[in-house]
Amino acid sequence: MNPNDSFRTRAIHVGNEVDPTTGAMIPPVHFASTFQQPAAGEWGTFDYSRSGNPTRSQMQTTLASLEGGVGSLAFSSGMAAIHCVTMMLKTGDHVVAGCDLYGGAYRLLHKVCNRSGVEVTLVDMTDASAVADAMTENTKLVWAETIGNPRMSIPNLRQLADVVHAKGALIGVDNTFGTPVLIRPLEHGIDIVMHSATKYLGGHSDCLGGTLAVADQNLLDELYFLQNATGAVLDPLTCFLVSRGMKTLDLRVRAQSETALSLAKWLEAHPRVSNVLYPGLESHPQHRLATECFEGVYGAMLTFELDDTIERTAAACGATRLFRLAVSLGAVESLIEQPATMSHASYDATDRARFGITDGLIRLSVGLESYDDLQADLEQAIG
Repeated sequence: MNPNDSFRTRAIHVGNEVDPTTGAMIPPVHFASTFQQPAAGEWGTFDYSRSGNPTRSQMQTTLASLEGGVGSLAFSSGMAAIHCVTMMLKTGDHVVAGCDLYGGAYRLLHKVCNRSGVEVTLVDMTDASAVADAMTENTKLVWAETIGNPRMSIPNLRQLADVVHAKGALIGVDNTFGTPVLIRPLEHGIDIVMHSATKYLGGHSDCLGGTLAVADQNLLDELYFLQNATGAVLDPLTCFLVSRGMKTLDLRVRAQSETALSLAKWLEAHPRVSNVLYPGLESHPQHRLATECFEGVYGAMLTFELDDTIERTAAACGATRLFRLAVSLGAVESLIEQPATMSHASYDATDRARFGITDGLIRLSVGLESYDDLQADLEQAIG
């Protein structure tokens, strides 16, 4: 491939080379669990599918190209990918994480990692000085999200990377909402980029997976060691589905983002809506930063608030026809959910209140349906 090829071209061709044996345009899916070796004590490129698989390797090559990394790793879920990062920590280590954080990551840090004596502090990642103040001599990892879930906060990645590296720690970010279409965190100095491949990378609600991408070979080697030692790898068929999904990633995210921006503007003027959180709106606190970093595409996730009870908000979420009531996001069909009772129910109630996960908060994942149909569906649901 030409290194100057565009993102969209690389998504189609890198890691998807023509099969040299048959000439097949689509690489075959390798289901083999083990591979014959040249001799005892001599190892080929692949030996056992937990340690490496041709189909997984091809998918990882594509993602590494899209994120601009030296390599990537594919896991059985997004949480397995984050867990791999936390396995670099030991008793007494400290993590600073964002307070606008996916509920599963909150649960892992507060209810699993704590069992190993890892301490966690939640901080507003849009305030780099607050992150610096929260770090201690034991802080080994800072974990943020390129677009916070569910309140859509946007951190300045370059500022965060500089602060964290000055104190000798690593910084990882969840780029699931952003995707490499909007932002490539490694270009901003971030050490580790994670995706729930279940979402935009796969894009069709038919696979479960996670990824890590890094720019440093030594860090990649350490993460690979942990993955191979613990075994949470992505199966070949799902790797194939994610590879297929990434070929249309750029087209899908741009089209979905355009519809999301239109819906955000309409919701902002709706009499029942008290607040809309979407980076493409001038009312968003980090709109200018998002415009600079996201190259004019703001993503397909948005949240809005109704000034209403948890029960009536739940009823509104359940009254849509096209927006399916479900957790997850990033697929061709639109989804709606209530974070307080669904994606962020694992938060302690006090933390939900402290970090603005209100009873009236609704999260939308905007799909590829027409704007007119989606707008009408929301109108009849929220009244």
